[in-house]
Amino acid sequence: MASSLTLRLTSKAIPWACTSHTTRITDTMIGERNFHIFYQLLLGADLQLLKSLKLFRNVEKYELLRNTTAMEEDRANFHYTKRSLDVLGLSCDEINSIFRVIAVVLKLGNFIFVPVTNIDGTEGCQISNVYEVQETAQLLNLEAQILINCLTRANSTSSTQEDVGCEMDARQAASYRNTLCRTLYSRLFTWLVNKINETLKSTQREKNLALLDFYGFEVLEHNSFEQFAINYSAEKTHQNFVFNVLRAEQELYLREGLEWSRIDYFDNESICELIDKPSYGILSLINEPHLNSNEALLLRIQQCCAGHPNFMTSGSNSMCFQIRHFANVVNYSVHRFLEKNSDMLPKYISAAFYQSKLSLVQSLFPEGNPRRQASKKPTTLSSNIRTQLQTLLAIVKHRRAHYVFCIKPNECKQSHQFDLALVQHQVRYMSLMPLVHLCRTGHCYHLPHVKFFQRYKLLNSLTWPHFHGGSQVEGIALIIRNLPLPSAEFTLGTKNVFVRSPRTVYELEQFRRLRISELAVLIQKMFRMYHARKRYRRMRHSQMVISSAWRTWRAREEYRTLKYKRQVKWAVDVIARYYHQWKIRQYLLTIPLRLPPNTLSPLSSEWPAAPTFLMDASRLLRTIYHRWKCYIYRNSFDQTARNRMREKVTASIIFKDRKACYARSVAHPFVGDYVRLRHNQQWKKVCAETNDQYVVFADIINKIARSSGKFVPILLVLSTSSLLLLDQRTLQIKYRVPASEIYRMSLSPYLDDIAVFHVKASEFGRKKGDFVFQTGHVIEIVTKMFLVIQNATGKPPEIHISTEFEANFGQQTVIFSFKYGGMSDLAQGPPKVTRKANRMEIIV
Repeated sequence: MASSLTLRLTSKAIPWACTSHTTRITDTMIGERNFHIFYQLLLGADLQLLKSLKLFRNVEKYELLRNTTAMEEDRANFHYTKRSLDVLGLSCDEINSIFRVIAVVLKLGNFIFVPVTNIDGTEGCQISNVYEVQETAQLLNLEAQILINCLTRANSTSSTQEDVGCEMDARQAASYRNTLCRTLYSRLFTWLVNKINETLKSTQREKNLALLDFYGFEVLEHNSFEQFAINYSAEKTHQNFVFNVLRAEQELYLREGLEWSRIDYFDNESICELIDKPSYGILSLINEPHLNSNEALLLRIQQCCAGHPNFMTSGSNSMCFQIRHFANVVNYSVHRFLEKNSDMLPKYISAAFYQSKLSLVQSLFPEGNPRRQASKKPTTLSSNIRTQLQTLLAIVKHRRAHYVFCIKPNECKQSHQFDLALVQHQVRYMSLMPLVHLCRTGHCYHLPHVKFFQRYKLLNSLTWPHFHGGSQVEGIALIIRNLPLPSAEFTLGTKNVFVRSPRTVYELEQFRRLRISELAVLIQKMFRMYHARKRYRRMRHSQMVISSAWRTWRAREEYRTLKYKRQVKWAVDVIARYYHQWKIRQYLLTIPLRLPPNTLSPLSSEWPAAPTFLMDASRLLRTIYHRWKCYIYRNSFDQTARNRMREKVTASIIFKDRKACYARSVAHPFVGDYVRLRHNQQWKKVCAETNDQYVVFADIINKIARSSGKFVPILLVLSTSSLLLLDQRTLQIKYRVPASEIYRMSLSPYLDDIAVFHVKASEFGRKKGDFVFQTGHVIEIVTKMFLVIQNATGKPPEIHISTEFEANFGQQTVIFSFKYGGMSDLAQGPPKVTRKANRMEIIV
């Protein structure tokens, strides 16, 4: 079961904690700033808000903030503060009222009281800057004269000039003004915290995590009542820590009979008694009614506390006394001790401010309500401090407290600076070394036998759910022995079980959590089984009665349905069979009529659409029809046309997507004998001698000279058995190469018409080498040569298409390199051939 944890603020210690530091509002020390909200409001508020609050952006215009500096980050922090108030659930009116009260505090600090002499000779005062009073009254929704009278006349709450209250002098009025500023701010702070707690309060019972921040030990150059209150709270907090941790823990070990060597520590109980002892403690002496001066207070303290080991008189200053605190010796000045102790707002001022029409101001001064019953004499600040601190520590005592100590690295409030002596001093007076020794040698967790057994008995099957094997101590020992944890981590006392390390506690809780999950699953399973069995038994009887009648009815209905389905299926089959036969007849009869005319071309892909169920038959008929058209088309060719088609197909296989000029040759039929050599009488004599009567190709082409790369016209004749190079005029044979001697033909992938015929390394090949031709019929001549060689040797020659390849010129190997010059197809001219050493460069 998950537990909810709520983090909330606590206002238990706020009244005295705020009061002890709200003196900073009117008495700011050198180098210290006032509260941040003042600077944030002045720098971060927009002009409209400042105008509504009667404020100026200049910090120097306000007496409470004079001689202090505002920072640029205050501007951005104001928006964060305002956003936080909105997130915490405060309404716009409440946020505006908070800013108005802060503005009132700033303006009250600007009131200037000028002494005047009355007609009867008594001393009085008046406020010189009346405009500030009027603006402050407007912010409070209060009559200006009421505000003037309550600050200049004692016991005055009316708005008339003839008020019967006695007038105050300027010093007394300024003192009450400062008290009012401090009271307004501290009560506003308390109201805000209570409001936040009320917003976060939950109606459900849940666990809470409270954060309590105590002031640390404070020693200044001049220590007064504020430092006395702060250091007293530090003493009480340290005493609470010593009692609840160092002393209580060791006493528990001794009571439980554990082996333990006592750890010494400093006990500041005598210092606390010096301060808060009834009747003779310093807090009690401050509240004695007959003391009417600070000198009398100091004398009374010296009389009652003399001889105490932690009390000393100050020899250098007669108005000071010293206390040896647990952290250090502090010298306190009794100047204004009594005044600050009784720093309470008179009731008539509270009554005057209760007349404000601002609801927030009325809630800050509830004692000003005339309908409220008169309370007792107001308590002093020192009494409030002692009472509220005792109440707070009593609450902490009954809670599980975790202490966090903050150590200052240096006194200069600077980063990256570590004062070793200061840190060591803090470690010593906070008793951290005894605490570390206690944590190392002691135990971090303990539980009474009953609670430990009840909490962890589920970890062992012999103790869960009930243990009948002996006492609880034996059951605890059985649980510990069966855990996969070292037994040395557990110690059995007389009433408690102690666990040494936090890691063991964590693992123990993990085992328990897993076991709880297993038990929860088991309980769920058993409950579901019980619930299902009960429901099954309840339904079984009724189901048996219903099922008998239902099965009978269902059998009859199924019989009727089955009979009807059979009849429907028979009728559907008959109808579908006749319909399909009719559709097939219609389709087959209409195919000849729906075919387009003149469709004997194999390239035509038109075919009538067919019904869905005849798609397979349609595809079969379409294939048969296409094959028939191809058959008719082939039969229409003679043997010559078939040979030409074979050559065209071969050219497509060799050059398609490999040679750029192939596309130009597709539309032109292969003629073969371009010079009509077969009818030449001189050729008939020549071919009779060489047995090359069947001419496959004949044309005048350019032979590229091996040495210079120049074009030499020559007659190339390709017969069924050899390649012949003849003089174009005399038809004298210059070279005759058998087809079987040519094993490779090389071309470039560009638009050029150059082809290299590679001859085998025979006696002829070693002497002459490969041939290089340029002709516009390069695709045709290479294709025909390919077929001639394939027919002669039984295997096709190699066709090599690349931008660079080698050629054999007799005893020399030359590299042919083709380069694309970027010319278009229309502007294509003869390629430029250049011979450079053993390299033939051809620019296309």
